Amino acid sequence: MATTSTTGSTLLQPLSNAVQLPIDQVNFVVCQLFALLAAVWFRTYLRSSKTSSFIRHVVATLLGLYLALFCFGWYALHFLVQSGISYCIMIIIGVENMHNPMMIITQKITSLAYEIHDGMFRKDEELTSSQRGLAVRRMPSLLEYLSYNCNFMGILAGPLCSYRDYITFIEGRAHPRAPPGAAGKEDLPGDRAEPSPNVAVIQKLLVCGLSLFFHLTISKTLPVEYNIDEHFQATASWPTKVVYLYISLLAARPKYYFAWTLADAINNAAGFGFRGYDENGTARWDLISNLRIQQIEMSTSFKMFLDNWNIQTALWLKRVCYERASLSPTIQTFILSAIWHGVYPGYYLTFLTGVVMTLAARAMRNNFRHYFLEPPQLKLLYDVLTWVVTQVAISYTVVPFVLLSVKPSFMFYSSWYYCLHIAGILVLLLLPVKKTQRGKTTHENVLLSRSEKCDERGNSLGQNSFSTTNNLCNQNQEIASRHSSLKQ
Repeated sequence: MATTSTTGSTLLQPLSNAVQLPIDQVNFVVCQLFALLAAVWFRTYLRSSKTSSFIRHVVATLLGLYLALFCFGWYALHFLVQSGISYCIMIIIGVENMHNPMMIITQKITSLAYEIHDGMFRKDEELTSSQRGLAVRRMPSLLEYLSYNCNFMGILAGPLCSYRDYITFIEGRAHPRAPPGAAGKEDLPGDRAEPSPNVAVIQKLLVCGLSLFFHLTISKTLPVEYNIDEHFQATASWPTKVVYLYISLLAARPKYYFAWTLADAINNAAGFGFRGYDENGTARWDLISNLRIQQIEMSTSFKMFLDNWNIQTALWLKRVCYERASLSPTIQTFILSAIWHGVYPGYYLTFLTGVVMTLAARAMRNNFRHYFLEPPQLKLLYDVLTWVVTQVAISYTVVPFVLLSVKPSFMFYSSWYYCLHIAGILVLLLLPVKKTQRGKTTHENVLLSRSEKCDERGNSLGQNSFSTTNNLCNQNQEIASRHSSLKQ
């Protein structure tokens, strides 16, 4: 019997017992499915062309608070109270650092705090191109603020979005001009297309279904905890330990794929998340997507994995910490990430290990990658080797994140003789590290200039916000980075 206690509604307890899942998990999934239906209704009957932004804000907020009340009971008032207090603080003290115990709300409050601070209390020349693009130039109303924090599309699982993107969506300014030649017409200055998200939503729901099936079947047969089983540790060979470590962590990921992809589909179903058209004229619905599964599973570097996993949180960490830190930005960012996740010691072990792994991987890549770019056969061998090393290193790093407690985490690392910790430290001690000052090297100035041009071009095209432009500019930076590596 799945009779765990919950602060939320117990209406679905019979369903919880039938499927043998905790009631809080059942409440979450059912509420997200309800949100998906509400999103379809919201887009169909309350679209911006028919309804005022005031009504859209009110409905989005009330539905969000209802879902929070169903899942968390009267603790859901915490969402409202904390948001109200934070709003008052922003008005009174002019937006300084604030903290909130709820993960998504924390991201939204701190993001908006910095965006308002950048837009209202700093000069444009003091800002980076991305900060200028995201800056909020006027104080939001209380309704806009509550709608951004508590709307039904993102209150349970996010993902994080910028305030400007959300307000632009609510006000109906999120759709750029139709792609050139659409429907046999020229792209006139006033033409705007509102593409259907149906294909994107169906594709993401199929991913959700497969992820949920995998989690409910295969994942339970490959527990991460078996890595510290005494019999397994005593009898398994090293290749067996390595393979099981990878497979068990691979099996642990579908629950995240399910939750984040469903959240993305809900936003898309409401009409939020459109990021323009690709070169083939196909609508892209990945403005606030939180992961790219193919890139995650095929990652050949630690950075590539992190760039495609929990994408919006990575952007939040970059914007509120990494870009603003004056000393050891990588270390500060990992520490902030650990604090944001919660109080379990396993989180801190994972993120401290992640600092070593990230810096060591960066040093290895900078010192050796350019030797393996040609011929293609050598590059393929390099990619295979780096894929193996990356997947094992990621799995090794995140075991404490799953185990949570100190004792089992150290049991695991002891069984591996802390080998990757030692290897990472040796790499950092023995290999030269290329030091750069952010924003001051010639190469970075070129990229900054490129980003600013993208910003101007994006704004002139009427795109919904800098987030769209920023993603395109990031692609340009990656191309420039690859070109630089080739030259090395």
